[in-house]
Amino acid sequence: MEQSYQNREIWIDWLRVTACFLVMLTHSTEPFYLGGEGSLILTRPDAVWAAVMDVFSRAAVVLFVIASSYLQFPLHYDTGTFFRKRAVRILLPFLFWTIVYALVWGKPVQNFKDLIWNFNYAAGHLWFVYMLIGVYLIMPLLSPWAEKVGKKELLVYLGIWLFTTLIPFFREWLGGSAPVIYGPSGIPNPAKYPLWGEASWNTYGLFYYVSGFIGYLLLGLYFRKEVGELSWWKTLLAAIPAFTAGFCIGVFGFLRRVAADSGGVFPVEGPVGLAALWETPWLNDSLGVALMAIGWILILRKIKSPGRFYRKIVLPVSKAGYGMYLSHMLILGLVSAYLRESLGTGNDGVLGAVWTTPVEILLTAIVSYVIVAAACVLIRKIPKAGSILIG
Repeated sequence: MEQSYQNREIWIDWLRVTACFLVMLTHSTEPFYLGGEGSLILTRPDAVWAAVMDVFSRAAVVLFVIASSYLQFPLHYDTGTFFRKRAVRILLPFLFWTIVYALVWGKPVQNFKDLIWNFNYAAGHLWFVYMLIGVYLIMPLLSPWAEKVGKKELLVYLGIWLFTTLIPFFREWLGGSAPVIYGPSGIPNPAKYPLWGEASWNTYGLFYYVSGFIGYLLLGLYFRKEVGELSWWKTLLAAIPAFTAGFCIGVFGFLRRVAADSGGVFPVEGPVGLAALWETPWLNDSLGVALMAIGWILILRKIKSPGRFYRKIVLPVSKAGYGMYLSHMLILGLVSAYLRESLGTGNDGVLGAVWTTPVEILLTAIVSYVIVAAACVLIRKIPKAGSILIG
């Protein structure tokens, strides 16, 4: 039995099921600092729990990118074959669920008009697919270099990328209280302080092309090519400090911003752009998330056994992971609303102001995960249609 799994990267399956849960934990936490049409934190304990739960889960999306890099980069076949395989695996399920969300949430006619230019903003998690396709588009260009690059050269580029993860903090430090601009969606965003070649007429500064998710593409390559088998002692010695440092950056950064806006008085509320400012320390291109991702990868790489639990639970859920990501908000939104209505929120919570929130967050994530996983695993078994719906 073990021999039949010897060519499979078992830890990648564990990474996918973990990342799927972290995504749902993130979305289970968001209602506790994003309320209604704006930003809302009811109590001080809610601020702490929002920080702890959301930061803990914030490496979810980048773990998916690292997994794709580890398995696909450099390309194993010609560019045409690569894109055909990715189109079937990524685009068809994405198109299906995009239509579902457009019909279910908001005004369908307007939703379909908006889809010409962007994803349905009510289904905000679909931004991930656009980013992932962008990463796939650049893979064939970088693959010849990835095949030949040595360890030192790769480390140099990773070092440059890690430096770019500090840029969000430089912008805040230099820009102070940033002005707010409104994008096409009407969602307010802080104007960026221009750095190293950026200006009102030029977005493409010095580090533009070596920042963002391209760094996670290189990180996946580095782990596959250069990081050998590590003992548990060496793994923990590297993983725990990396994850802890990243976690602290996110938690204390969030709480510092909330404290500044609340003045120590709760509830604190404002436009949705206020929450966007609170989230700055845990943006995907920030240092804290990069460090936590490294911690997760180091630990998950140690899981290699194709035991019964892996074969019966982890592997089927992993194969349905993409469909789970696409579809989960349909279930999670209902579960979250039901639990918040049943258990109460803030000072009116049935478990008190301190414990109601974390229980609701964890229950929402766990219940949603079980329902969505079971549904997607079953749907994926449908002949022919399963791969179109789930990937």
